[in-house]
Amino acid sequence: MTGNVLEVRDLSVQYADGQKRVQANDRVSFSLKRGGVLAIVGESGCGKTTAALAVLGLLPHAGRVTGGEVRFDGRDLLSLREDELRRVRGRAISMIFQDPASGLNPVLSVGQQVEEIITAHTSVRRREAHGMVLDALHRVGLADPERLAKRYAHELSGGMSQRVLIAIATVLNPAIVIADEPTSALDVTVQAGILDELRRLRDERGVSILLITHDLGVVAQMAEEVVVLYAGRVAEDGPTRDVLRRPRHPYTWSLLETLPRLDREKRPLESIRGAPPDLTELTEECAFVPRCRKAVMTCRTAPSPAPAEAAPGHLVACYNPVVHPEE
Repeated sequence: MTGNVLEVRDLSVQYADGQKRVQANDRVSFSLKRGGVLAIVGESGCGKTTAALAVLGLLPHAGRVTGGEVRFDGRDLLSLREDELRRVRGRAISMIFQDPASGLNPVLSVGQQVEEIITAHTSVRRREAHGMVLDALHRVGLADPERLAKRYAHELSGGMSQRVLIAIATVLNPAIVIADEPTSALDVTVQAGILDELRRLRDERGVSILLITHDLGVVAQMAEEVVVLYAGRVAEDGPTRDVLRRPRHPYTWSLLETLPRLDREKRPLESIRGAPPDLTELTEECAFVPRCRKAVMTCRTAPSPAPAEAAPGHLVACYNPVVHPEE
């Protein structure tokens, strides 16, 4: 079956900060194709993780959705009661959290933690659940699952902990896995193994993956499509190949200019001048204007534009987008 498995439309999320309101997401839209990998990328604090938590109804107490919809399986998840959402969360849509060390419960064994998700969503007998636990641990490449199931979080390496989190997230064969910075706390060789595991989930089990990351190298390896966020808004959205080779938004272009490249002459790395804006003081204008080298008068006097098509399937929210020499 083709088409989109998840559609997020005009999602807006605020956090209360004393008397102020932090606009963490501002009319964010994206679609995840069935069996595809979509990456959401941007600097820390741009709203990537907030969007993922809003999809699952896991926003912290200070956060609330102020607009938009999240459609999965014909339903708007934002309109579901908590008990209805709990049936979706973990079974149909699951999440791999950022820090493998803190993602596991220190007082429960690995096996108990995998089994917990099984018993919460199914009525299988204990013997069958135990078999599912061992199978889940084996499928993510962990040796001797029977022995590993009896171990605790403090006895595991970072890579092993991350694989256990993947086992927990996928034991019930969800339609969607949200992976929040799944490799950020791991060394390079372990990162490669985790990315291989995510690819295998997609290729062999048809899992759709929403990948939250700041690492454009991971995006290039993993994702077919990418959404670039800046200050809680979508700056650019399109096929990964197009966005990375021909970035249209000055922010995306600036991000790529900060990376070392082997395909051009040696020169000092660029940096993005200034700093991200205070999300409690956002205006209607484009939030990137103070840091932008291409800003024109319209950027300073008109509301930030909605993403519009700059090329087939490639959207950019900019009045003066980057133009490439070959065009």
